[in-house]
Amino acid sequence: MTTDLSSILNTWPYESGQLNVRLIEGDDGRPKVQMRVDLGVLQMEASGRPDGLRPKGCESLLEHHELRIDEEIEQGMPNTGELAGDDSTGDENNAVGDDLPSSAGLNTDDCRGLREEAVQYYHRYISLLVLGDFDGVVRDTSRNMRVIDLCEQYAKDVEDREMLLQFRPFIAMMRTRALASQMLAMDEPGAALVLIDIGINDVRNIYDQAGRLEAFEDSHEAQLLRGMRAELAKKLPASQRSELKRRLEESLKAENYELAAILRDELRMLKD
Repeated sequence: MTTDLSSILNTWPYESGQLNVRLIEGDDGRPKVQMRVDLGVLQMEASGRPDGLRPKGCESLLEHHELRIDEEIEQGMPNTGELAGDDSTGDENNAVGDDLPSSAGLNTDDCRGLREEAVQYYHRYISLLVLGDFDGVVRDTSRNMRVIDLCEQYAKDVEDREMLLQFRPFIAMMRTRALASQMLAMDEPGAALVLIDIGINDVRNIYDQAGRLEAFEDSHEAQLLRGMRAELAKKLPASQRSELKRRLEESLKAENYELAAILRDELRMLKD
C-alpha cells in the first residue's frame, strides 16, 4: 500500500479563499470530517475528540481535568498526581480558584494541552457549520467555552488564565449562528431572530466585561450577526410581524422587560 497522498489530493483540489470540507465514511464505518488545506487533508472524527484519542480514559483532556478538579473540590485537598503539578509558588501569578488549594489547579502543561485540544475542536466546528451539522457546532462551541472557563478559573499562571479570553466573542458568535440556523431548519424564523439578538447581546457583554466595549460595534462578530439578522428579517412574513407585536404586548404586561427590549428591536429592524 502506497503512503503517497498525491492520488487523494489530485482528486480533491485545494480552492483558495473558501473552506473546503466534506463528510465521508471511514474504513471503520464511522463518519469522518475532512478539511482540505493547502498542503494536504485534515481528517477528524465527527463526534468525540476529533483525533479519536481518549486521553486518561476520558473523551477529552477537558473532561479529565473537570473530573479531577471536581474531586479535589469535594475532597478539599490537592491531587498530587502528575497532571495536578507541583510548580506553584504561592504568589499572585499562581493563584487558583477560591475553592481549591493553591497547590492544585491547572499547571502550564495542563493548559497547553487544553489549548491544543481546543484547536482540534475549532477545526471541526467551522467544518460542521459548512456541512450544516448545527447540532455539532453547538456541541463543540459550548465545549470550547468550557475550556476557557476552566482555564480562567483554575490555571495557576496568569498568562494561562488570560490567553484564551480573546476567543470568547468568536465562539459565542459561531454558537449563535448555529442556534439560529437550527431554528431556520425547523421553519422558525421568529425564533431565529430572537436567538440572534440574544447572541449579539452576549457578544456585547463579553466585550464590555473585557473592558473593550468601544470595539464591539466594529467587531467582526457584531457585523456578521447583524448581517445575518438583516437578511433574515427581509424574509419574515407579515404573520410573523404580527406575532412579534403580540408577544411584545404580552411581555410588557408580564413586566418581562428584557424580552420586550429584544422584541422591540426586532420590530424596529423590520420597519427599517
